[in-house]
Amino acid sequence: MKKLKSWPVWMLMGFLVIALLAVGSTRDAGPMTQSDRIDSITKHIACPTCDGESVYVSRATSAENIRKQVARDVAAGELSDDEIIASIARTFKAQVLLVPRATGFDSLVWVLPIAVLICAVAGLWVAFRRWRGQNVLGATDEDVALVEKLLAEDPTDEENV
Repeated sequence: MKKLKSWPVWMLMGFLVIALLAVGSTRDAGPMTQSDRIDSITKHIACPTCDGESVYVSRATSAENIRKQVARDVAAGELSDDEIIASIARTFKAQVLLVPRATGFDSLVWVLPIAVLICAVAGLWVAFRRWRGQNVLGATDEDVALVEKLLAEDPTDEENV
């Protein structure tokens, strides 16, 4: 009976952890300087000529040009970060995002693996709970009685050995 009472507490703690992670991951760190904005934007843009590098890390000519374009757009102050990234994506006609956006279809890239993992763990938990209560080996009542009798005997009794 005690296990049944602790189950809602664990569920509440799980929901609390998920809520705190959601709030913590979406929390704004405050206003950014122009340099911070440039660094943040270029860390999310893939270098069009390099393999797997961001514009922030790459020293290729195309990456330098993208950094200069981002700096001009940030200094102008007319575009948001997403608009600057979209402008660069249109210019290079390629997939330039290193990290998928957290909206729309792109959010499935982040949410779907976590949801599958949670469902798999929950399914295993249910299956193990169900198996625990079943007689999966096909043991008869006589078999169970024999095992209980043998377990009840004193193992230090040398006459039975």
